[in-house]
Amino acid sequence: MKDSITLKLNADRLIRQALEEDITSEDISTNAVMPAYQKGQVELICKQDGIVAGMAVFQRVFELLDDTVSFDLKVEDGDEVRSGDLMAVITGDIRALLSGERTALNYLQRMSGIATYTHAIAEMLKGSKTTLLDTRKTTPNMRIFEKYAVKVGGGSNHRFNLSDGVMLKDNHIGAAGSIGKAVRMAREYASFVHKIEVEVENLEMVREAVDAGADIIMLDNMSPEEMGEAIRIIDGRALTECSGNVTRENIQNLVDVGVDYVSSGALTHSAPIMDISLKNLHAI
Repeated sequence: MKDSITLKLNADRLIRQALEEDITSEDISTNAVMPAYQKGQVELICKQDGIVAGMAVFQRVFELLDDTVSFDLKVEDGDEVRSGDLMAVITGDIRALLSGERTALNYLQRMSGIATYTHAIAEMLKGSKTTLLDTRKTTPNMRIFEKYAVKVGGGSNHRFNLSDGVMLKDNHIGAAGSIGKAVRMAREYASFVHKIEVEVENLEMVREAVDAGADIIMLDNMSPEEMGEAIRIIDGRALTECSGNVTRENIQNLVDVGVDYVSSGALTHSAPIMDISLKNLHAI
């Protein structure tokens, strides 16, 4: 997301949609108090400790409204900030600064909140063999921003969408008739470059997934004791992932189990926003 080409190719359409959602015909409040162009400045101030993510998206909101806007950035994505820190000074058409404020902050607060929450969990896994992953439990039309924020926070991305990889969950297995049939059908259909991941809920399913030749076995909603037994059964014949209600409060219980990956929907669906404000707007 720091790459301006990537940003314009992948994010501009979504940012425009967000602006159109907020400004259907005009910004009545701004037009009432600022009927003509006036150059101005406003400060971006952090009001909570955390990890910054989304500065380029924040900037792009204003650039789409005012192609003369400029930024004096004090921080960049991945930086740790403290309450009271000055993050940036933005200079441009006051009308654009006022009209873009909420949309720009929505992106920056949301993405920084995810990065901050992810960082806290990633720190708990530091030194272990386990890699922290996100999921597809993202806000509609926010996935590229939220998954980017996970990476900034120190996590890694699971598949980006349904076209990105094969994951056979309970209903796929039910549709096929068994784990063995589902894996066989996936091998026949998918490209050889795709690994086959199978979600299992008990030790019997673990054995079936191993026998079927699954590349990755996801241990869903199992206790640490069950996961330990599952890893012994798998015995290195597949990569292992655990999932199911993984949060900051309980992830410490998984560190010693020895799974290769732990995926957590909470990274994107339960991270609180980071408190950031635009303040001290004035004409120059």
